Amino acid sequence: MRLIRTIIILLVLVFGGYYLLDMYNVTPKEAVKDISEKLKSKTSTLQTKIVPDREQSNINLDGKLFQWIGENTDELTKSLGEPIRKDLSAYGYEWWVYTDQTKTHIQFGVLDHKITTVYATGKDLSTEPIHVGQTYQDVNKQFSFKNEVTFYQGVSSYTFKLDDKEMEMRPLVKLADNVFLQCYFDTVTSKLSAIRVLTGDVLLKQRPYAIEYRGSLPEEPNLTDEEWNKVEKGMEQQIFSITNVIRNQHDKSKLKWGDSVSEVAFLHSKDMAVNKYFSHYRLNGDGLKERLAAKEVYYLAAGENIAARYPDAPAAMQGWLNSKGHREALLEKDYTHLGVGVYHFYYTQNFLQKPMGW
Repeated sequence: MRLIRTIIILLVLVFGGYYLLDMYNVTPKEAVKDISEKLKSKTSTLQTKIVPDREQSNINLDGKLFQWIGENTDELTKSLGEPIRKDLSAYGYEWWVYTDQTKTHIQFGVLDHKITTVYATGKDLSTEPIHVGQTYQDVNKQFSFKNEVTFYQGVSSYTFKLDDKEMEMRPLVKLADNVFLQCYFDTVTSKLSAIRVLTGDVLLKQRPYAIEYRGSLPEEPNLTDEEWNKVEKGMEQQIFSITNVIRNQHDKSKLKWGDSVSEVAFLHSKDMAVNKYFSHYRLNGDGLKERLAAKEVYYLAAGENIAARYPDAPAAMQGWLNSKGHREALLEKDYTHLGVGVYHFYYTQNFLQKPMGW
């Protein structure tokens, strides 16, 4: 009796879909303007393909920031001291945050005392042969960006598929067998605004691109309420710090943290997540003006950015920076305070202009 072998290939598309919406220049004397929702949703069907040959990287990386992947936390504290904060992430690792909230922001993802990812933006970063502020063209000369990047894990293979917009905003580079680089670009200036170095395991957990694979994927985050609360509080502070670093890069004043307006922002993020909508207006029609008034938040002008389904705070910030309305709010010179509220993967920024002494 002949033995029949059956080969089953399971190909699954992993979602992308990031959402952004913006609102700004709200005064107490006028209602919040109705801005049409601008949603970006990506749904693709990928066909089975032959797994490409393994590729070797010949990229020379002199910058110290690239050398941290795989290092232990003892070396990190010897070099940089204790972080100002340790934030839980939604992906099992802990963010060790080093920032002056003005010129430089770096966060190291730590799992089992080993560094698995690094995100950095600002000045004085050791990232040779590239640097923040460098043009897209020059960075591309170093890395030769490709719209397909493959990661091998044992007998499994994973190919990340980048569309044209992703190639422009956040191309992916394979640095080594298990080390990758995301180059975050400011598409208005066509200059590098931030970098993220990460292992293939972290990349699979976050899934920032469409993916074609043979094997299995990590499960999506399944956190307790207590864990989510820690993740959310960390992302709120990360967004606040990164916002101020971005403003400094564009010669804008530093914003102050606002507790009361952060509560307004958090309640809106939670309301959107729980009631499954995405808008500046609650289901009852209340907009930013009404939500601020309900918490007795006083201001001369106010603005709001919202986002959903980004894998973490740095990714949401990149989305806001590269969307016209959000960018205007981020870089508005007259704003003085910022409140941030995150609930799961829903993000809200509320900007305020207050007179001196408030």
